[in-house]
Amino acid sequence: MDNSRLFLFAALIFVAMLLYQQWQADYGPGPAPVSEAETTVDSSGQQAAIDIDDLPEQADSISGSAVSSTTSADGQITQTPTQQLLRIDTDVVQALIDTRGGVLRSLKLKKYPTSLEQPDDWLELAHSDQNSAHILQSGLRNKQELAPTHHSTYQAEQLEYELAEGQDELVVPLRWNRDGIEVVKSYHFRRGDYLIDVKHRVENKSAQDWQGSEYRQIQRTRPLETSRLLYTYTGSVYYNEEAKYEKVDFDDMEDSQLKLESTGGWIAMIQHYFLSAWIPGQEDQNLVYTIANTRRNPATYTIGLRSQNLLVPAGGSGEFSSQLFVGPKIVNRLEEIAPGLDLTVDYGVLTFLSKPLYWLLSWYHSFVGNWGVAIILLTLTVKALFYKLSETSYRSMAKMRKVSPRLKTLKERYGDDRQKMNQAMMELYKTEKINPMGGCLPILVQIPVFIALYWALLESVDLRQAPFIFWIKDLSVMDPYFVLPILMGISMVIQQKLNPPPPDPIQAKIMMALPFVFTIFFAFFPAGLVLYWVINNVLSIAQQWVITKRIESAPK
Repeated sequence: MDNSRLFLFAALIFVAMLLYQQWQADYGPGPAPVSEAETTVDSSGQQAAIDIDDLPEQADSISGSAVSSTTSADGQITQTPTQQLLRIDTDVVQALIDTRGGVLRSLKLKKYPTSLEQPDDWLELAHSDQNSAHILQSGLRNKQELAPTHHSTYQAEQLEYELAEGQDELVVPLRWNRDGIEVVKSYHFRRGDYLIDVKHRVENKSAQDWQGSEYRQIQRTRPLETSRLLYTYTGSVYYNEEAKYEKVDFDDMEDSQLKLESTGGWIAMIQHYFLSAWIPGQEDQNLVYTIANTRRNPATYTIGLRSQNLLVPAGGSGEFSSQLFVGPKIVNRLEEIAPGLDLTVDYGVLTFLSKPLYWLLSWYHSFVGNWGVAIILLTLTVKALFYKLSETSYRSMAKMRKVSPRLKTLKERYGDDRQKMNQAMMELYKTEKINPMGGCLPILVQIPVFIALYWALLESVDLRQAPFIFWIKDLSVMDPYFVLPILMGISMVIQQKLNPPPPDPIQAKIMMALPFVFTIFFAFFPAGLVLYWVINNVLSIAQQWVITKRIESAPK
């Protein structure tokens, strides 16, 4: 079985896996329902129940602009904007925080430009405009409305914050007060990190106890464009120790609202290479919820966390604390932040194979400093691990090639008498000690590894805008001059020449067309993936050629 047939087998298995995953999403067991009331713990250790339907209201517009009105002595009404955008600069991010709600409306990643041609045009992961949005919201809930939501207006000490040289942390405080309740919402940015601490400190200077909860949510629209050839999931996910890793896509949100009790864990919106996530305390109880607002144009989709109630006695204080991650899917860093957060690097059902392959790829890169060279070394390693299996397969194909003239003679002798033809073939295989399945089974064992390696390369943010050699400046996009796809097509032709010709003329014509078909198909694949297939084919050709020559030169 040559590499063309191997790819067909891999494609069939891969499609079956995707169909199974989609079936699970559509018809598999859903999240466990929650009870009518949720038990919560206050700061004094007492318990209280909160209404699980008391969820944050959605604004009527994505931009969330706000104005205040004043009336002059002559009766004229003047409207002035109460919304201000605070600009935050660190060594790795540039962010905009809205004083209305303390919402994170924009976050640009300084180390990830949108393209190599525009290195100063940084990728804006969190954003908000008329056509698209991906914003991070948080606020407090209190039945007496003595708490700032993501619609409330905060006061800021200044409009610009910058992480100074030698400074490791930058704190951005926002203040709100009403009827003796003062809340300081603060963002804590750290040098070299995409993890942000977000805190709400409540000072109760009133004569009454204050009780409320915190919510954190991510709101976004559907992506404006997606790749039809290379599918990667864009949507919401959540994780806890009971449910593990669960996806809730935009259609799921429209079909039904999720309300799920959760301990620890996290929620996130993920896309190819990047994510935004809210991470609560891993011992905290929360309600995970989703909201789909299809009355908007464009529609918005929200996944959120609602905390337990916190009781702050009169004259006392209390604090809510969470973490916010907005950045690239760097596996090692995600593993450090929270359990299961590295699963957002979505390798699918073959994660147990993809993760060690990615680790090995990273290890090679730490030595050679070039991701293309690391892919070549990884391919060599995988090929070496399966050398014996491949040798068995190629030996079987070489024997089949050697007896192919005799098979052709048998076909001419018996014509359309398939029964006698098959008996003669079996007798020939027995005499020559050929196992007809010997070329298939060893390769079938390798298919899961090949698919796992495909996902490891596809999901690795390290390959984004990573150069290889000469004309290949970005391994995550297609080869601009189609050199690698053409080399892959040529290698497939050479492999076919080394394989025994199919006995069926129709099958032979199909096999002849495969190199052309796959060359067109791979022309739109990321260069890093095509590089793997080219190197794998070249190594296979070398191994197969040696074995074939050895078998053909052996005495009859």
